[in-house]
Amino acid sequence: MAWFFSETEILNDNYLFSGDAAKHIRVLRLREGEPLTIVTPSGEQCEAVLTGSAADAASARIVSRRPCENEPDVFVTLYQALPKGDKMDFIVQKCVELGVSRIVPMLTARCVSRPDAKALTKKRDRWQKIALQAAMQSRRGIIPTVEDCVSFAQATEAAQANDRNLFFYEMGGASVRTLLTGKPKTVGMFIGSEGGFEEAEAARAIAQGAQAATLGKRILRAETAPLAALSIIMYQTDNF
Repeated sequence: MAWFFSETEILNDNYLFSGDAAKHIRVLRLREGEPLTIVTPSGEQCEAVLTGSAADAASARIVSRRPCENEPDVFVTLYQALPKGDKMDFIVQKCVELGVSRIVPMLTARCVSRPDAKALTKKRDRWQKIALQAAMQSRRGIIPTVEDCVSFAQATEAAQANDRNLFFYEMGGASVRTLLTGKPKTVGMFIGSEGGFEEAEAARAIAQGAQAATLGKRILRAETAPLAALSIIMYQTDNF
């Protein structure tokens, strides 16, 4: 069944699609009478049937409503050091599928990729669109937010608001199973770029309350580590 997100609450039983959503309906070749799902910003899951489709618009009738139950009960923020090339596209897509709630790109000492502000704005827009598409595909209850790129210092400062922060460090740390006790509601996970983190960065994060964590004895690629870490967090919090 096709899955869509509404930008506003649906106050009556008729809903109008426009823009990219209407184009997506045409791409899917949905016909009148076919079922689809619309999720509102408040997390209400509306089951609907398509009632019409034109070149630039489509309409649907709501037949039932209920709270969307597809979201994990832990809010995970990924603080991801910018990797090279288009690896961030892959990271955003897969982490959204796995249940991340927010992604904060950051610049660390060993980041090779250092786009200027204009390029970063374009990249963020693309990453947010990838997040939307992945949320639709995986039937999420929210569209995870991709934030503006920040410095490592800004990321560690903001992360102090989380219940728990895991700093995945190639030089070692404790297992996620050991660190994730007591069912935290908000978890931050720090992942480095291809060169990992500098020792001073690890010391700073730990001094600000993060806990050094390990993914085992093998060194994972920059695009593999966040998927492995997030999968373990979801499993340990009973969200897998």
